[in-house]
Amino acid sequence: MQATSLRFAAAARTLGQAARLRGLVVPCFRSPPSLDGVHRTIRCRGGVPTIAVRLRGRPWAAVVSDMIEGVVVGNGLSGSRADRIRAALWLAVDNPTAEPTREGSTRETREVPTETQSQEGSNHQLLAM
Repeated sequence: MQATSLRFAAAARTLGQAARLRGLVVPCFRSPPSLDGVHRTIRCRGGVPTIAVRLRGRPWAAVVSDMIEGVVVGNGLSGSRADRIRAALWLAVDNPTAEPTREGSTRETREVPTETQSQEGSNHQLLAM
C-alpha cells in the first residue's frame, strides 16, 4: 500500500504522542526531504530533530520504518532501550486504539460487568488486558 500525506500526518501524530508519553523529544516530521535521491533525512536544530521522509513511490511500511528510526536516532537511543522504543512505536502505529502505557507497551481494554451489575444492570468497569 502506497503512503499518502493524510496517513503520514496521522502516523506523525501517533508517533509524537507515543514518544511524548515515554519522555522522548518529539521530532517534527515533514515530507519530502530537501535532498534529492534520499528516502530520509534527520536534522537537529535547537534540540528538536526534524525527520523528513519521502512518500512517493514507497511502500507504507518503509515510510513508517523511517519515521520510527528517526525518533530513535533523533533521541540518541541505542541498545535495548532503542529496541523497546522501536517496538512500542510500531505497536502504537499498528494499533492506535490501544491504551498506551509508560513501560513501552500498550494494553487493550474491555468492558466487564461488576458484581453490582446483576443487581442494578448498569455498572461497568474497564479491565486492562
